[in-house]
Amino acid sequence: MTVSQRTWMRAGLAVTAVAVLLSAWYHPMHLGGGFSIDFHTYLAAARVGLQAGWPHLYDQALVAVEQDRLVPTLWSQPYLSPPGVAWLVAPLAPLPYWVAYGLWAVLTFAAFATALAWAGVSTGISRWIAVVGALAPWWVLHAVSVGQVVPLVAAGVVVSWRLLREKKDIAAGIVLASILLKPNTAFLAPFALLVAGRYRAFAAWVGACAVIGLIAVLTLGVDGVSAYVQQLLAPLPKGADSLTFKGALGVTGVAAIVLRVVVVGIALAAAFKFRTSPGLALAAGIVGTLIVAPYLHGSDLCLLSAAAWIVWEERTSLAWRIPLAAGWIAGSPYLLLVGLGPSLNRFQLMEYALLIALLVVAWRPRHLTGTAELRTRAPA
Repeated sequence: MTVSQRTWMRAGLAVTAVAVLLSAWYHPMHLGGGFSIDFHTYLAAARVGLQAGWPHLYDQALVAVEQDRLVPTLWSQPYLSPPGVAWLVAPLAPLPYWVAYGLWAVLTFAAFATALAWAGVSTGISRWIAVVGALAPWWVLHAVSVGQVVPLVAAGVVVSWRLLREKKDIAAGIVLASILLKPNTAFLAPFALLVAGRYRAFAAWVGACAVIGLIAVLTLGVDGVSAYVQQLLAPLPKGADSLTFKGALGVTGVAAIVLRVVVVGIALAAAFKFRTSPGLALAAGIVGTLIVAPYLHGSDLCLLSAAAWIVWEERTSLAWRIPLAAGWIAGSPYLLLVGLGPSLNRFQLMEYALLIALLVVAWRPRHLTGTAELRTRAPA
């Protein structure tokens, strides 16, 4: 690497580091809207489970009472997450609220950051540019500030990719079960691995999900499971459709259903051709999920960061990296604060572009008989 290249890479690292610091400093103070609110709900539900019994986990009246006891100044909201989220925060229940939240915030951010740093294939300063770049968009610190579980899902996907590269498919599938913490952010990812030929990883994921499901049934009982199913069948809460077809394109009803079927087909078709690139198959599944999900918040874009980072690591050409870097810049907290950043519903357009790019690359004719996985030899 020349002196000029090192200078530019150091400058890139400095810029992305400043972006993360800006997000950490400005988001809780200026972007407003529910500091620790999601963790507030998780912890209240966990306390209901510990005190009244886990079958009462989805008794929303009890959850609301517990939220008021924890922090009366924060508003109450229904607990709609899978039971695993409440189980995860339950060890924090005996602690003072703000201590518990602080530990949770550090844990979720550190898990995602550590996964990115550990799982990458880049070396030297370029590795850290990618890590800090993926953490820089405003939605990462937004997820941390509201206490969302989604950074742990993003971390699980990233770790699963490394395990797939190392041919540890069973471990990868088990780790990928972390998407059960928030299935609407990555539920197509395991099926992308299935069509990409990673059968052991998919089977391990199914097995892990079955074990977790059995624990949920035994813990919640028939009444608790029934209450959860009723929550899933109820109309979706309002205010989380900016990242859906309705918010991005104004499309609803039958037309939205047709579009979702098309997108699922595109995502799986791309994954099918990425049989030697499990990371790109995962990325296609994640982006496809984000496009078709009927209910998403801005914090859920942590999975977009994870997918884009995986593509960055697997595709090193400027044709890929410049658009990916532009996407991270578009998510800059500074642009959001000064009113120059894209509105939330515009980020789904970026998802469309990324998925189509993956499809084109997957299916374009090649002169070679195959491509090599990272750190492996291509077939002779």
